[in-house]
Amino acid sequence: MADKQPPPNAASSDPSVPPAEQPLRCGLGCCFCLFQIFWILLVCIIVLVVLVILVLYIVIQPRPFNFHVTEARLTQFNYTDDSNTLRYNLVLNFTAGNPNAKLNIYYDKVEGHMLYGGVRVASTDVVTRMTSFRQFENSTALMSGVFSGQSAVAFDASDFDGDQRNSVFHIDVRVYFRIRLRLSDFIAGNMKPRAKCGLRVPFRSNVTALTGFSPTKCNVDF
Repeated sequence: MADKQPPPNAASSDPSVPPAEQPLRCGLGCCFCLFQIFWILLVCIIVLVVLVILVLYIVIQPRPFNFHVTEARLTQFNYTDDSNTLRYNLVLNFTAGNPNAKLNIYYDKVEGHMLYGGVRVASTDVVTRMTSFRQFENSTALMSGVFSGQSAVAFDASDFDGDQRNSVFHIDVRVYFRIRLRLSDFIAGNMKPRAKCGLRVPFRSNVTALTGFSPTKCNVDF
């Protein structure tokens, strides 16, 4: 009588044969837990950063600096229609006020642009890297800019004629800053605010005459 053979798919009962190892897999539950922990940590970090910024803002109470044109002297402003040439000589004095009780301001570079009739006429350096300075808290700094020369520009001559008859010229000045802020020993840098100044400048042929100009506050945008 033939020996009875075990079925081919039956597991071996021989204890010397180790069971086959199953490949390791990340269970869906385990992966979901890791994903959940990651997002909880991320949210905690974001909340912590926001709280730190909020506390610093409350403690420091930062405010933008204010900027004024205090004096303006216009001794030449002649326009030639044939060549579209404008000859000009404008001297401006500025004040920059730092209203912050804890922040210092480094003025690394300040550049002024003069516009007439919406057209840029001239540019000048108000503060260069050679003349950069530090403004302490609750203080006022003085600056000046000189626009002198001639430029080929085209604008509405009727507006110029009206200003010339009234001896008051509507001149816009744009001032571009490159500044850094200092809190104790910490310096945060390379901010680029700008100021917009709409001026009504009386024409004066006498260089010593400063009357007639009203000090003007500029709009500062960060």
